[in-house]
Amino acid sequence: MRFLPAEEQQRLLAACFARSGLSPEQLWMRYFALGGSLSLLELDAYLNGLTTLPRVDRDMLAHAVNERLDELAGPPRAPYSHSVPDGRPLHGPLKALVDLLEGAHRAPPERLPAIVTRAARALDLRIGVYLADYDQRTLVPLRPGAAELDIDSTVAGDVFRSAGTTVTRDGTDPTLWTVLLDGVERLGVLEIVPTGGTDPDDPALREQSHWLATLLGHLVTVTTQYGDGLDARRRRRHRASPAELLWHSLPPLTGATESVVVGASVQPAYDLCGTVFDYALSENRAQLAMFDAGPRTDGASVAVVNALAAYRAARRDGASLPGQYAAVGAELAGTAPDVTGVVAELDLRTGWLRWLATGPTAPVVVRRGHALPRAEPAAARFTADDPAPEVTETRLEPGDVLAVYSRGVAEELGHARAAELLEHGADALPPETARRITRAVLAHGADGLRYDAGVLIARWVPS
Repeated sequence: MRFLPAEEQQRLLAACFARSGLSPEQLWMRYFALGGSLSLLELDAYLNGLTTLPRVDRDMLAHAVNERLDELAGPPRAPYSHSVPDGRPLHGPLKALVDLLEGAHRAPPERLPAIVTRAARALDLRIGVYLADYDQRTLVPLRPGAAELDIDSTVAGDVFRSAGTTVTRDGTDPTLWTVLLDGVERLGVLEIVPTGGTDPDDPALREQSHWLATLLGHLVTVTTQYGDGLDARRRRRHRASPAELLWHSLPPLTGATESVVVGASVQPAYDLCGTVFDYALSENRAQLAMFDAGPRTDGASVAVVNALAAYRAARRDGASLPGQYAAVGAELAGTAPDVTGVVAELDLRTGWLRWLATGPTAPVVVRRGHALPRAEPAAARFTADDPAPEVTETRLEPGDVLAVYSRGVAEELGHARAAELLEHGADALPPETARRITRAVLAHGADGLRYDAGVLIARWVPS
């Protein structure tokens, strides 16, 4: 280890301090916060070359100056009393992690594929990124020239549907396919081809691919929030202005805690008009809602957004279920009497489900693959009248699936067919079951939908 002469360190440190823009008092506060014990007078004397200091104090001052220079992002750093080896990893998983995080810092969304390519080299991999389009019909490649992949008929689509991992060996190179996640929300898939001779079935490679997909999924979501580059790739056609409003009002299509998994789907993705959903998950409770404005009209989107805003405000204020119901009714009174829907809450400790429903649909419970008889809605529409309709209660069993769907699903498929699809999807991921149902609605109503199709599904899995 090479030590820098004290006089040379003092000269360079003073020069860096001059570039830092700090006053002696500000530098002393930073130095003191690091554990320094010198007085301001002693520090000032050292900066002016009038005295020397112990090495530990010199290095604390250098660190305080460097923290400021890092904030300014540019000027050379103050030297420490001894040489510090470069701590950056040169290869392997840690380097891939560093490359992803550093590359994504202040990067526009369009640069993400190149950042992924650089990180993949550290793991001797070639990685292709595919994002699901908003219809959840195809997987769209970020690599120019690559072909889109159908979600319902390809290996990559099967990985997306099951949120799993698989290996294919039918091409030139064995390939590992794994789902791309932001938390628990499916965003797409990764195509991972080892270039260093690693077997795709290697457990270590699978583990590295899992955390790489998790981090990359988070970066996709973050960069999409401040740029349109990735969003534009996922769009297959123009999105109508009401749909733009509604999509930005919705929570993620998937949410989960240790005790509950929630999944949703709404269609038509590019022309959504009058159906929204919402949920809020906590340690002990899942709160769920869906609002439906009925026939697809010009004012439907404003009506359901108002209902959603009133519901969220009441829920976040701690209002009871009848209070949430009344808040929605008060918001819609005299302006949108046709809005119907459901507000519900599930106690994640006991399984007690409570809800208030209006209109033609009510929650459906699927138990051990069979839909239980539907309860009747409490009222025809939301109202602020006192007293509110009586709250319906039922107790779920572990593994039960709760589903809420809009009038569009009931009208296009009928309650019997909707229940059948829920039963067939009882063992699938909630967001995948919801996707299948809305895809079935689109296929059935190919000539045009009179109502939007919305599905919200929750599975209670007490830990």
